[in-house]
Amino acid sequence: MRVLALVHRYVPEHCAGAETMLHSMLRALAGRGHHVTAVLSAQAGHPYELDGVRVVPMKTQKDIFSHLGDADVLVSHLMNTPRTTFLGNWNQIPVALIHHNTFEPAKRALLTPQARVDLVAVNSQHMADDLAGWLADRVAAAPPTVIVRPLADPVEYAAVDGPHDRVTLVNLRPMETGGGGEMGKGAELFWTLAERMPKTKFLGVKGAYGSQMVRDDLPNAEVLEHVPAAQMRDLVFARTRVLLVPSSYESWGRVATEALHSGIPVIAHPTDGLRENLGDAGIFVDREDSDGWVKALRKLANPNAYKAASKRALARAAELSPDDDMARWCDAVEQVAERGRVPR
Repeated sequence: MRVLALVHRYVPEHCAGAETMLHSMLRALAGRGHHVTAVLSAQAGHPYELDGVRVVPMKTQKDIFSHLGDADVLVSHLMNTPRTTFLGNWNQIPVALIHHNTFEPAKRALLTPQARVDLVAVNSQHMADDLAGWLADRVAAAPPTVIVRPLADPVEYAAVDGPHDRVTLVNLRPMETGGGGEMGKGAELFWTLAERMPKTKFLGVKGAYGSQMVRDDLPNAEVLEHVPAAQMRDLVFARTRVLLVPSSYESWGRVATEALHSGIPVIAHPTDGLRENLGDAGIFVDREDSDGWVKALRKLANPNAYKAASKRALARAAELSPDDDMARWCDAVEQVAERGRVPR
């Protein structure tokens, strides 16, 4: 089977959660012996291969047409979804749509007459429920849907030796409007906590996208440049004692899953995705309640409380093995490709 993904940017240059998830899904297909190519629309450079996935950076906007003829299935991703679903319809090629969030623009392709969608992959149960309800309200039939959570490889994120002495936020994006809703990763709260707790060491990591809120006036806070996914364990989690995820929106929040595998307690704003992700291991505090975040951090300063929270993190991580999700994804794509195969 030949899989062709239309992507704007790709790892390791662009390591946002959506792209890290996408690579996990594509490399799983490559691991089954399929030919997988990702053609990029917003990242230039030389072609390369990563974990069996062939990556073709952008030269012109017409690059995709030299690859369409051999494709058995197209994979759509974020901003390339309208283009992918149209090309699938026009060229009679099945399309698997990776659905990363619950925002309105991400759903519109499912109601566009010129679009073809044979399979939808959502990253959580709450997203599957939201999509089903949205389609039902519009009296529209739902395409086959599979849940593929953005899970981390336990081996790649197992705890390593390090100081583990920092309170960490990954992606210093402040509150802003975009993507169909209010978006922000909680940089304002991060800096507030660093100010209020001068004896606690903080670590901020710049994100792969969006504006970043950076300060250099607090001696207890350090900021790292964007860290590729393959280096997160050694450069970030080895230094992290507690992970903060005060995002205004997360459909899942993969960085929180990664931290669990290192036994790192996670304090998070209770979005639907993070609650499903972290389960009983999560320490949930509203992002507007800075006093609550200070209280939670001070509680974790107690060795016994920290040990118990770390134990819950590892127990939850053990429940989040990616094997079943990736097998479900690969099976679904193979079935879609087989059903949609046309003589060439």
